Amino acid sequence: MAQTVGYSSQNITAGATQIHTFGEVGAGVRFNVEASWAARSADVGDAFGGAYPYGNRVQIIEAYAERIFTPRGGLVVTRGGRYRTPFGISSASDHGYVGFLRPPLIRYDDYYGLANTFLEEGVDVVVGTPRLSVETSLGVPADVGEAVRRPGLDVVVRGQAAFGDVIVGLSHIRSRPYLPATFAGGHVEFTGVDVRWMRAGVQMRGEWIWGQPFDGTRTHGGYADLIVHRPRMGPVTAVMRAERLAYDAVAPFELYANRVTVGSRIRLLDQLSAQVGLVHQSRTLSAETLALDVGLTLSLRRDAGR
Repeated sequence: MAQTVGYSSQNITAGATQIHTFGEVGAGVRFNVEASWAARSADVGDAFGGAYPYGNRVQIIEAYAERIFTPRGGLVVTRGGRYRTPFGISSASDHGYVGFLRPPLIRYDDYYGLANTFLEEGVDVVVGTPRLSVETSLGVPADVGEAVRRPGLDVVVRGQAAFGDVIVGLSHIRSRPYLPATFAGGHVEFTGVDVRWMRAGVQMRGEWIWGQPFDGTRTHGGYADLIVHRPRMGPVTAVMRAERLAYDAVAPFELYANRVTVGSRIRLLDQLSAQVGLVHQSRTLSAETLALDVGLTLSLRRDAGR
């Protein structure tokens, strides 16, 4: 379980609780269940929206079972249930607990790209080897938060390859828009490239995503992250992000934005950590170009086998 409180100089306070349980049942089948409650004082902007919605109610985020097979050195993973949309860098830990308190611009629901709160209810299959694999998800939208896609078939395909210290992924999604049909016709359709490199406590990663949130518009953008945790830094992990977003639409609905974030994650105690971020962004996102975000997270873990 994790309990988080946060404050942003944009006059926003937030609180959240996440409960996560996982384990293994018979015949090698593993399960994963995650629920959350979160609320914030102002329902504007993307502060603290890295991985969870702030609807002031308890919501099931993920609830799935999966099994891993390794035939003749290969890899087959089958998953069924409710899970995060497997497009690019998409896990909760990637966006909620590294040191960033805001999602990438291209991954926030109000900016006409994808959303980290997109979920699928369906079947997901990974086939390949540990170094080269293809993942396919077939399901229907099960989104939480403000961006709730209209009913329909979702298809997500992702390929991933590992070369030494580098992991490269290519993803594509075809789904339904989350805006009303009277305004947004056609399909959500995005393609993305993601890259991760790690060595000796230094990680560089990023995504570039392009496509359409609905017919007649185009969105493209991406981000690059630097995450550093060397032994001499003790409990401190330093993070930096540079990003941009372009939503091409009829004036005055277009959106072009840039943002730079510098911050850190600091382990205060074994179970208590702080995240601090200084954000500089263009005025198209907010009247305030500079913001300071601070969060505290208390993580409580229990091994059911003890």
